[in-house]
Amino acid sequence: MELTFYLAAAVAIIATILVVTQYNLIHALLYLVVSFMAIAVVFFTLGAPFMAALEIIIYAGAIVVLIIFVIMMLNLTHEDVQHEKEWLKPSVWIGPALLSLILLAELAYIFMASETSAVATQPVEAKAVGMALFGPYVLGVELSGMLLMAGIVGAYHLGRQKKKIVHRFLERTEA
Repeated sequence: MELTFYLAAAVAIIATILVVTQYNLIHALLYLVVSFMAIAVVFFTLGAPFMAALEIIIYAGAIVVLIIFVIMMLNLTHEDVQHEKEWLKPSVWIGPALLSLILLAELAYIFMASETSAVATQPVEAKAVGMALFGPYVLGVELSGMLLMAGIVGAYHLGRQKKKIVHRFLERTEA
């Protein structure tokens, strides 16, 4: 189990570095999904399967879909779409696919290993997680929600088309 922990941690570090260094946002998003999956495997090897499931559902699912919606909201032009098609060659998928295969092999090894007592799991109910998030950690939950909203609004304002906006009272004075 120790080997799978270190291998998943290495995959998470490599994928996270590739998220930061990728120029194309979609390619970075693919590596981000791989990074979230690797962190879920780390949680599973540490004995927290519920946290691993939350990592996959919330981060690798909901947050990535939110980022995709923001990308769609930015309304790419026709030239950007053509440029994007040039980047979507099969060689782009080799990195995330290879890292995902490593994670899949780790999960297969964990489930097929006869030594299941090495993973000491402690059951955590969803009610306990909800009570913790909206009890003592409610400020963190609210702040993260506001941070996500600020990121979406900021991305929209940075990515929108630059049009000259003139107030209706100033239209008469400019003409």
